[in-house]
Amino acid sequence: SVAGCTNNTPATVTVNVSPPPTLSISGGNTYTICNGSSQTLTVNPALATYTWTPAASLNNATIQNPTANPTVTTVYTVSGTASGCAASAPITVTVNVNPLPTYSLTSNTYTICNGASQGLSVSGANTYTWAPAVTLTGANTATPNATPTTTTVYSVTGTGINGCTNATPATVTVTVNP
Repeated sequence: SVAGCTNNTPATVTVNVSPPPTLSISGGNTYTICNGSSQTLTVNPALATYTWTPAASLNNATIQNPTANPTVTTVYTVSGTASGCAASAPITVTVNVNPLPTYSLTSNTYTICNGASQGLSVSGANTYTWAPAVTLTGANTATPNATPTTTTVYSVTGTGINGCTNATPATVTVTVNP
């Protein structure tokens, strides 16, 4: 009261209560990648802050869409804030890591006479691609037949039953004697 006068009109204050954000993952909560591959993780909606754990196999653990490059199956958890409110619940994303096929060659060196052929053999994958294919019969099999006219180094890559391709080739040298 000022000078004994009282204002009987009450003052009002409006308080708006924002609900906490509800997080969701674009593309689902489970991914399967091949060892050596990466997966982008994206959470919605856009928030002011993000915290992804574990951070070790992420390119940035404080952004909306980090890239995960785990070497083993990893469960990631994200939480965040928007307008000062914490996310209502953390979201868990599982990235399953499938192994790459491992090649096993019957032999990695052969010597043949010019005009002869040599069977090659590999195991450890489900499908195969041999190169150079020009002197091979069955270049997409585990057991192609090679008929080179000069010494040739053949390389083979394979894809496992899990769909993962080992891009590091195994090599076989076929030496051709005159």
